[in-house]
This record gives sequence, structure tokens and C-alpha cells, in this order.
Amino acid sequence: MSRKSLAEIGTPVRHFTIQLSATRRGARLARLLAERQLDEWGETYDAAAQVVAELASNAVLHGRVQGRDFRLALKLHADRTLRIEVTDARGDRIPQLPGPVVYDTESGRGLRIVSAYAHRWGVMEAPAHGKTVWAEVSLQQEDLPGPVV
Repeated sequence: MSRKSLAEIGTPVRHFTIQLSATRRGARLARLLAERQLDEWGETYDAAAQVVAELASNAVLHGRVQGRDFRLALKLHADRTLRIEVTDARGDRIPQLPGPVVYDTESGRGLRIVSAYAHRWGVMEAPAHGKTVWAEVSLQQEDLPGPVV
């Protein structure tokens, strides 16, 4: 494989980034803006919107530092893989899949939802002691998973 083809694989075709307040309103806006951007790009967005909603919500609930925002980035690659990145200010709080979820609890399902929709997800260090939680969703087929248990 030539160097050019490797660069083309790794380089996003389209890119969108926005800084939002680390509030419930900011998390809702992240989902709405992601839906709007993907629609503008002519892509389906159901799975991606779910992942954005969960990652943005987690950034607000678990990654918030007073006076600091969170950042949403969407990177659409030529193979129609969408990389969603949400960066928050709490690098000391690394997300992990929780143990079994009790049926009637109101929390603890966010990363399970991300895992159900995304082909891969992970966490990486971000500047200023922050972290970026990322997930990759294939827009080739909108596979909507069954119920998350």
C-alpha cells in the first residue's frame, strides 16, 4: 500500500467541531447539532445521534469542571465511518463499562448504549488534564440494536 493511500484512509473527508457549555442544555444541543450536520452531509444519523447524546450527557454528568466547556467533534471518513469525539475537563475520571445493570435503575446504561451502536470506542488523554471519549459508527448500514440490558 502506498503512503498516499494510507493518508487518504486516515484523513477525514468532512469535519465538524463545536465547543458547548457543560450543562444539560449543552448536551441536548450537541445531539441536535450532530443530527443537523449529518443531515446536511446527506448521511443517516439515528445511531450517531444516540452515541452523541450518551457521550455528551456523560461529559456533563461525569466530566464537568466549573467554568469549563466540552467539545464535540465529528469526523466522517471516505468509507462512511463516523468518528465521534467528546472532550471534557476531567481526565481523572475514565469511563468504564459498569457491571450488570439493575432493571429499574435510572443510570448506568450510557456506555452500554455506546457499545451497542459503535463498532469501537475508547478514551484518550486530552490537553489541560482532560479526556476525549471517542466512538466509531459505520453509516454504511444503520444497524439499530435491540434493547440494551
